[in-house]
Amino acid sequence: MEVNHKRVTQAEKQGKAAILIEVFRVSIKLGLTSFGGPIAHLGYFHNEYIRRRKWMDERSYADLVALCQFLPGPASSQVGIGVGIVRAGLIGGLVAWLGFTLPSIIALVAFAFLLQGYDIGSTGWIHGLKIVAVAIVAHAILGMGQKLTPDRDRVTIAVIAATVTLYWQTAYSQVFIIVAAGLVGLWLYRKKAVEKAPNLHINISRSIAIVCLVMFFFLLIALPLLRQWGDVEWLAMFDSFYRAGSLVFGGGHVVLPLLEHEVVSTGWVSESDFLAGYSAAQAVPGPLFTFASYLGTMTGGLSGAIVATIAIFLPAYLLVAGALPFWNVLRSSPKIQGALVGINAAVVGILLAALYDPLWTNTILESGDFILAAILFIMLVFWKLPPWMIVFTGAAGGMVLGLL
Repeated sequence: MEVNHKRVTQAEKQGKAAILIEVFRVSIKLGLTSFGGPIAHLGYFHNEYIRRRKWMDERSYADLVALCQFLPGPASSQVGIGVGIVRAGLIGGLVAWLGFTLPSIIALVAFAFLLQGYDIGSTGWIHGLKIVAVAIVAHAILGMGQKLTPDRDRVTIAVIAATVTLYWQTAYSQVFIIVAAGLVGLWLYRKKAVEKAPNLHINISRSIAIVCLVMFFFLLIALPLLRQWGDVEWLAMFDSFYRAGSLVFGGGHVVLPLLEHEVVSTGWVSESDFLAGYSAAQAVPGPLFTFASYLGTMTGGLSGAIVATIAIFLPAYLLVAGALPFWNVLRSSPKIQGALVGINAAVVGILLAALYDPLWTNTILESGDFILAAILFIMLVFWKLPPWMIVFTGAAGGMVLGLL
């Protein structure tokens, strides 16, 4: 009996290791190919995790996106962490984050050491990658819209959410839109039976989740105090980047003013080097929050990059790990389900608004751009080609357009 028990235990360990390897392999592929910012990342995730591998169902993915929109921090990274946790527990979330961010970290650290001040923002292949993002987001909206806005009420919520998003662009506007849509959904579906959401197995105890939430708030309060007491450079850096990762809603570009205040005003990085790194961050795949890796390198070399990267992403991990174990309970409530119906429709509207501004308005500038975007969309939706091929074709097409 003891031998059999050992064999089962060893097999379970091998199975868990295989799942973690799979999570890392898939997430690092996304980290190498996910160009275009957080909205585009959600499209890449949807295509890889949901359409191809079916690690989650459509409803659960949309609910996870809605949850991460509520939380401060990098929304796309939090969604990736959440998928990793659902797939393989706390370590799975860490592995999914590492795979998705590692390519971007390496690239931006290299930029800091070797390519400071090099202008890559106007090159043809960068423009082609922006057009790829247009096709990816359009594909995500098409898929999510069919599932999440199938009737008049939900389409109306989505259009109103898109309208408000376009006319009221602040750091907190998306939070307001999602809360309002949840209240509308709660009112519209308060007496209507809503389809039961599939129950996800989340291998995190509530006690661990509470520890994660307590740690998030403890560090947010304690780090500034510790910084005052001791003149330690890495502690000051950790505090600055942790606070930036904790207090920004919307992620992506919204974090830039906070980072500029933390590193330029303090004299850690010059204004010109800050802008050069920001230009470099637009050229690499993965989350824009890895801009912190560049700034950390400029401030304290390789060790500075490690401190800054961990500090800015740690709040996102703690919040997702702290919220997920309570997710099934919330989703099983009829009232919460009604609210989520409205929220999911609003998420489609927010994605639709992002497709127009900033993606379309800053990318589709002439007829050649539209033609390339249409070709990429057809390749993705109807030919069902893999994302890396879409990225390669977009970059090559952008170079061709630059020569015309």
